[in-house]
Amino acid sequence: MLLLTLFLVYLVGAIAIGVPIAFALLFCSVATGLHMGGTSTNPAIISAQLMRGTDSVSMMALPFFVLAGELMNRGGLTTRIIKFANIFVGRVRGGLGYVTIFACLMFASLVGSAVASTAALGAILIPMMARSGYDRARSAGLVASSNLVSPIMPPSVPFIVYGVAAGVSIKSLFLGGIAPAFYLTAVMCIIWFIISRKDNIKSDEPRPTLREGLKIFTDGLWALLLPIIILVGLRGGVFTATEAGVVAVVYALLVGTIVYRELNIKAIFTGLVSGAKMSAVVMFLAATAQVAGYFMTISGLPKIVINILEPLVERPTMLMVVLMVVVLIVGLAMDVVPTILILTPIVVPVLNAAGIDLIYFGIVFILANVLGLTSPPVGPVLNVACATGKVKMDEIIPPVIPYFIAQSALVFLLAVFPPLIMVPLGWLGG
Repeated sequence: MLLLTLFLVYLVGAIAIGVPIAFALLFCSVATGLHMGGTSTNPAIISAQLMRGTDSVSMMALPFFVLAGELMNRGGLTTRIIKFANIFVGRVRGGLGYVTIFACLMFASLVGSAVASTAALGAILIPMMARSGYDRARSAGLVASSNLVSPIMPPSVPFIVYGVAAGVSIKSLFLGGIAPAFYLTAVMCIIWFIISRKDNIKSDEPRPTLREGLKIFTDGLWALLLPIIILVGLRGGVFTATEAGVVAVVYALLVGTIVYRELNIKAIFTGLVSGAKMSAVVMFLAATAQVAGYFMTISGLPKIVINILEPLVERPTMLMVVLMVVVLIVGLAMDVVPTILILTPIVVPVLNAAGIDLIYFGIVFILANVLGLTSPPVGPVLNVACATGKVKMDEIIPPVIPYFIAQSALVFLLAVFPPLIMVPLGWLGG
């Protein structure tokens, strides 16, 4: 118990004084190892664990999907997806709100990152809604909350990280995330329906001509064809998740350069640099988390956690609810990827003891994690929405609260009723 306390004190203390999480993980691991003595802090062992953290074929999918998202964002797909959604739901009451929600769902199937999706869509949708008479802060809050679907809808960066950390099939995680992504979209639509009726929001979106509608529809189909290719390929066993990332990059290049003709050499180079930076951050986190996991294991931390949660092992549903509460609390102060990398090695032995499916848990776990993206004080997505919408943090929080409550309720609903995830996953062949 002393080692657990020291580990947590070192970790929380390092983060509190502003040490980046990756270095904080490395510091608390080595510091705990020094208390243990022996050869645990041998530089050769630590170096080997650092390499092991990223030496994975599955982890190779991450930089490919990140790069594909960057290329799509710069290749003209963003505006075409918004226009595509607009021709279907743009003219109903509160139409731009529904356009935002469905555009986020469609863009999620291309990017897999809530922060990137918020930056891309928010820069277009928030000013568009403001010009149509929508409250700017409420518009920014809707964009931020709607983009939480991005880490759930495949291809999902958090699913890749969790799949590697837990040693489970990334393909199954991808397929299992489809149903919750639609649940999340439905929840957003219900809350927006209530808000738009309460505030009597009208719609003045012009109806496109038949020719304009056909042009928008065909342009949008090119963007939406990629997730179909990926999901059909994964389900049919044509390619693995890593190979799907390569397919996504090639497709993004072809569509951006040949079809839309908005992806030039400069944009490709910028996308490569941005994708490399983002991938490097996640990879280094994975490397240091592997070191932390190694020290957790040799210090007996998983056994301590199992002993603490032992009364709940015979009650899997209650165990799931308790773990989701813990994740929601941790998410208030920590980003998604670090939370996954820190908590997964700790809870997996408990889940195995309780007989909880790791695929099912991973999907609910990621969904609970991403709620922290729109909760202060960290709230990365909130910060991006504030920047793109030119609103203050205290202005965006009230509009986000109804969505956050409804999304939290969905997390606990999925935690209590596993068939909501496992049955659709079975249909999809996961």
